[in-house]
Amino acid sequence: MSIIASIETRLKQALAPEHLEIVNESHLHAGHQPDFDGGGETHLRIRIVSPKFAGLGRVERHRLVNAELADAIEAGLHALAIEAKAPGE
Repeated sequence: MSIIASIETRLKQALAPEHLEIVNESHLHAGHQPDFDGGGETHLRIRIVSPKFAGLGRVERHRLVNAELADAIEAGLHALAIEAKAPGE
């Protein structure tokens, strides 16, 4: 299973999002390190709308997402941009 598919499954189970979009932006970072060609799934952007974010601030929302993805981050996910909103925002 790809990293993106695994992340999608985990976020759907944990946060029951109304909207979830995961964009692989790894290719935009090619050459930032001498041995990185921009391949793989190392730089991701997550756009998520979940009722579980209602009443939470930006940092708290990011902490929820990061907690769900901690093992992926430890396994080599290098960069994660998070756009987390509650319904209606």
